[in-house]
Amino acid sequence: MKIYIPRDAAARALGSDDVANAIRAEAQKRGIKPQIVRNGSRGMVWLEPLVEVETETGRIAFGPMTPAEVAQIFDGGPLSLGPTDQLPWMAKQTRLTFARVGVIDPLSLADYEAHGGLAGLRRALYMDRPTIVAEVTNSGLRGRGGAGFPTGIKWKTVSEAKADQKYIVCNADEGDSGTFADRMLMEGDPFTLIEGMVIAGLATGATKGYAYIRSEYPDAVEVMSQAVEIARKAGILGPSVLGSVYAFDMEIRVGAGAYVCGEETSLLNSLEGKRGVVRAKPPLPALQGFLGRPTVVNNVISLATVPVIFERGAAYYKDFGLGRSRGTIPLQIAGNVKQGGLFETAFGLTLGQIVDDIGGGTATGRPVKAVQVGGPLGAYFPRALFDTPFGYEEFGAKEGLIGHAGLVIFDDSADMLKQARFAMEFCAIESCGKCTPCRIGAVRGTETIDRIAKGDAAAIPLLTDLCTTMKSGSLCALGGFTPYPVMSALTHFPDDFAPAMKEAAE
Repeated sequence: MKIYIPRDAAARALGSDDVANAIRAEAQKRGIKPQIVRNGSRGMVWLEPLVEVETETGRIAFGPMTPAEVAQIFDGGPLSLGPTDQLPWMAKQTRLTFARVGVIDPLSLADYEAHGGLAGLRRALYMDRPTIVAEVTNSGLRGRGGAGFPTGIKWKTVSEAKADQKYIVCNADEGDSGTFADRMLMEGDPFTLIEGMVIAGLATGATKGYAYIRSEYPDAVEVMSQAVEIARKAGILGPSVLGSVYAFDMEIRVGAGAYVCGEETSLLNSLEGKRGVVRAKPPLPALQGFLGRPTVVNNVISLATVPVIFERGAAYYKDFGLGRSRGTIPLQIAGNVKQGGLFETAFGLTLGQIVDDIGGGTATGRPVKAVQVGGPLGAYFPRALFDTPFGYEEFGAKEGLIGHAGLVIFDDSADMLKQARFAMEFCAIESCGKCTPCRIGAVRGTETIDRIAKGDAAAIPLLTDLCTTMKSGSLCALGGFTPYPVMSALTHFPDDFAPAMKEAAE
């Protein structure tokens, strides 16, 4: 009897460790010795802890499970949800990057290979650098960390740079509110990230890699650290990758949790042991990055998607999506929502389909008022914009951004003036202090919104002007994107800024 119980951080927060202990105790009482696998989460957070039992007809899901109800796993009962793969949430997805998450034992290399792992790396080992780079370029993969920059162009720049040492840096400093895809991937399928980093090394001539993980992710740090050791012992990492002439090794580094270190140059400074402040560009990290050497800095999901591309082919991956947004995107649905979790699908669903059909509307049952897409720097979209297709250019055309694909949902009780103030205050607290528009602008922005809250109509054009300055004058996206939530709240929810808006209109 094989029983799967998630060790994912969200599942553990909801009691999966207690459930695992209760299952062991119940099995011992019945004289049964089950094989217990601590897997990753399937992404259905509202059903965690979700326990799965392997049967001849497939895996059967039980959840949400409590220690007092574990007898149902052995006897069957009302908590049985049926085959996991047939649950509507799972059946509607196109799982490519997350195909193994929740399915395999995260630290079993044999399990990883049995589900397609290392097939992409083995193919890449027979390609030269330009061919590997071309495969990534032709797939249409863009950075999943927020900027959406074409991955192939970044790799090509580093590949063609002349240097005695190059680096691959994985940005796992996932700090956006409502995002958890990086964490889920690292905890549920760490070898796919390692494989992606090795392929990036082959493509660029880099022989050393670093995964920079935020300190708030202790479970991810533990799993990734163990996975690196396992991969090294198996010859995936080291002086001879899978017995080839290529070398690549990597280390796990833990950041202190500064939001600005999600910006690539701040991350590199932190990685070098310096204060995490933004660097002016140029020079680009692709030419002068870690320790002044050519460096690829990619997000977890970008790198973890690379093995899929090499296993299935660039044309296969590019066939999904719309416009210039190719492939799949792991949507992270959170906030006031009935069904929150991770849902991987091809680009192109409308925002309304995501919120209403997948998320099931609000948890409170009240009408949806706004959805913030792209973390704390993302715009607030009202229901009038719910027909917007989920794609980089499509959201950009509506003064929004996809970012890391986190969606935070609010019902009609939300005060959007307070949300706008939160954005400015967040920027003021998290600013590295390097540039004036961000460092001073966010503080003045908070004060200006407080004036509007007291009915000062003259402060509204001042706030608009301040946002324009921050957007065009900030060194990085922290100050440059803070105007998105502020101006979207002001534009789409003017009633929440009354009486100042009313006074301004008169």
